[in-house]
Amino acid sequence: MFAVIFKAQIAQIDDEYFKTASRMQELAMGQYGCKDFVSVTEGDNEISISYWENMEQISAWKRNPEHMIAQEMGKTKWYASYSVEIADIVYSNNEK
Repeated sequence: MFAVIFKAQIAQIDDEYFKTASRMQELAMGQYGCKDFVSVTEGDNEISISYWENMEQISAWKRNPEHMIAQEMGKTKWYASYSVEIADIVYSNNEK
């Protein structure tokens, strides 16, 4: 299991952002095998963590055309800065 950790400093949020974020979560979980997706915003900081079975799913998700457009919007409009980390989860006691 892998976790993708996305951290951002928000520059500007608008209605398009919320619609796009919702659509991206829907696509990740519905078409690419994302197991869970959690996002929290506090002040001008955002952190999102998504969970995946393998790196192939993550790579395919990164190359999705809609996701690529959303990434570009994030770079040019919504975020002042951001980072992406991928962690290999070696232990989880998740009891869902």
